[in-house]
Amino acid sequence: MQRVCFRLRVKPDRLEEYKARHRAVWPEMLQALADHGWHNYSLFLGEDGLLIGYVETPSIEEAVAGMGTTEVNARWQAEMAQFFEDLEDAQPDTGFVQLEEVFHLEDQLAAAHEKQWNE
Repeated sequence: MQRVCFRLRVKPDRLEEYKARHRAVWPEMLQALADHGWHNYSLFLGEDGLLIGYVETPSIEEAVAGMGTTEVNARWQAEMAQFFEDLEDAQPDTGFVQLEEVFHLEDQLAAAHEKQWNE
């Protein structure tokens, strides 16, 4: 499972409405995400508009591409695009900046355990 973290920026004057929209995500959108490999998916929003997303998926490329084939995602992205800064011509689901994972506790514990086991 690939762990993916990404960032976007919500317009400061749209934070409350953005949060309200995510308290009531359309059921068909939720199902489409699950059907296309978006697991353990969370969004975190800072007071300054910094939005951090986290998802576990077999492939982020396939997860994004799969959502791109759905009508519900096209409607959701069209509605949500108005909330973001710096997207230019992209939609939120393709305009995010993916962050590099530099530390994962369980990976390092497993590597340390394996090293200890082999000594």
